[in-house]
Order: sequence, then structure tokens, then C-alpha cells
Amino acid sequence: MGVSGAGRTAGAATGRATGTATESAAGAAAGRASVLAVDAGNSKTDVAVIGADGSVLGTARGGGFQPPVVGIEAAIDTLAVAVAEAASAAGLPEQGFAEHVSACLANADLPVEERELAEAVQARGWGRTTDVRNDTFAILRAGLPSGEAPRGVAVVCGAGINCVGMLPDGRTARFPAIGRISGDWGGGSGLAEEALWFAARAEDGRGGPTELVRTLPGHFGLRSMYELIEALHRGRLPFERRHELTPVLFATGAAGDPVARSIVDRLAEEVVAMATVALGKLDLLDEEVPVLLGGSVLAARHPQLDRRIVELLAAKAPKAVIEVVTAPPVLGAALLGLDHVRADAEAHARLGAHYARQEDPRPR
Repeated sequence: MGVSGAGRTAGAATGRATGTATESAAGAAAGRASVLAVDAGNSKTDVAVIGADGSVLGTARGGGFQPPVVGIEAAIDTLAVAVAEAASAAGLPEQGFAEHVSACLANADLPVEERELAEAVQARGWGRTTDVRNDTFAILRAGLPSGEAPRGVAVVCGAGINCVGMLPDGRTARFPAIGRISGDWGGGSGLAEEALWFAARAEDGRGGPTELVRTLPGHFGLRSMYELIEALHRGRLPFERRHELTPVLFATGAAGDPVARSIVDRLAEEVVAMATVALGKLDLLDEEVPVLLGGSVLAARHPQLDRRIVELLAAKAPKAVIEVVTAPPVLGAALLGLDHVRADAEAHARLGAHYARQEDPRPR
């Protein structure tokens, strides 16, 4: 683990828990930080302790956050290790050191899950108030101007796919984004499975030809799709390694394979479908508004995917401005925290400047 020192919603509420109410100024006088920011993805967690003036007092990085696998309390225990190290780096005690906890967490997919996680985080006593949001909100806020009220839409495509939108009055647009049962298609894992499906059918004759028959097993040093299927089924290739096939899919498409290209085009359609629905829910389809793209798949800047997203979105929301977010998501969690405590524009700017030097897209 690395360590360094230094609103209201409509349509889907965030999880919120409150201790004794107090003003940020009183907290500063008592030697507390203003915000404890947490961005917890499936693979890693970033924590930052933020002063009232937007300065970064301490940071830490910990393990992935997976409450569906280990349970809520065990998942919060993982956060607690990183929180303790960040507090120590800031020269603060492990409890009661922050006015507000702003936690953007993977697997907080439904409002009920956000509320449950907010209660669990609040019970740890790190801050006087707590907001928990899905981690996609961190990408959105990180990509928006730091000194302005949040207004825009973000689509994140990493291991999975998700989309959220926010308005200055606190209204949000979002999707359950828990997989196929909630209507989702795409994400790195989904793309790999789709590529495997087409390649398997091409090899056994049920489907048309595709270079994926050669490139997918070749990535693992195997000679055929049958060998790859057997290796995955028998566990000789761990399930986690399927994600390695997503870049192979894009490379095969870039080389001209029609099947691979069709999968990439479909992902562009899904990204734009989510973005336009979110824009519509917030009455932003005809507005000049940021549409932010994040996550490992979208941040990789695949030319075919980028071009198709631009083309499709221009037809649905011609004034939308597409930007790729490369700022660390913990910045977004921290900015949401500063929004909550009504920090001034100078504090927002100071925080943004700190993280401007640390842009680092990571798998979600």
C-alpha cells in the first residue's frame, strides 16, 4: 500500500448518514480535516484527506472493494486500513478527524446499497457526516470544472459499463448497471465474452469466419478455440485472465476484421444510448454540456470506438462536448466532498491543481 502525506438528488438518492451537525470552520478550529475522500474500485482503493483550503493532507492506496464477495463489514475493513494510513500521513487520529466523508464505491449500484454502505461507513466514526455514491460519480465529478456546480454526464467502461448524470440542483440520472439482468451490454468482461462467442461459432461452423479464431487463442499461446475453451472451462486459464482478450478484440478490429469491428461498433452504440438517455432525463439533450468518458476501455482511445461515439452522439445530442477523463477518480470524490461543505472556489482550484499532475486512468 502506498502512502503519502502532505445535495440533494431526484430519481435516485445517494446514501447519506449524518452524525452531529457542525460547520467546517468549527472543524478546522478543532484540528479536523474538512473532507475524507474515498474512491474504491473493484481492484484498488484510493483515499485522500483534504483540508478546508483544498490542500491534500494525506493519501493512501489499498485493496479492492467487493462487498458482494466478502460482505459489507469485511469490505469496509479494507477501506479502514487505507483510511488509517491516510489519517496518519496527515498527522490526524484514526477517528473523528473529518467533517465529511465522501465515498464513491464500486458495487454501490442501487440506492438501497448506497444507504446500507453509508450507514456502515458512518459507524466507523471517521467523519461527522457521510455521503456514499456509486463510483461512476467520481469519474463524472473529476472531469467537470472544479470550481463550478456539477452539470454533465459520464459513461464509464472498464470491467463493466455504467452511466450517471448530475445537475447543479442535485438531480441525478443513473442506471442500475448490474449486468445483463438490468439491460446492460459491454464492459471489458462483456466484450471478451462476446469475442469468444463469435470465435467459437466460427471455428465449429455455426457462425461466419473471423480472425478472432486465430487471435484469441494465439494470445495465450494456444492453437485453436477448442484449446482455449477447454483451458478456460478446466481452469488452466483463470477466469480473471479473460479481460486480456479485450485489447486483442480491438487490435483484431483495427486490422480490419468485420466481426471484431461490429462488436466495437455495438459498444459505441451502447455508450451513446446510455449517454443520450441520461441527457434526456436531465433535459440536457439540446444543451452544450460535457459528456465524459472514463474507465480503462474508453480511456484507451481506440480510434474506431472514438470515431463512432463522436458520430452517433452528434446525431442525438449535437451540442454535447465529449471529453476523456484521465484524472484520478479520488479527485472526483474529493470535489464532491468540497461541494458538500461549501468550500470556496480557491479550495476547489487548489485541489484540482494537486491532482492535475497525477492523471492516471485505471481499471474500474
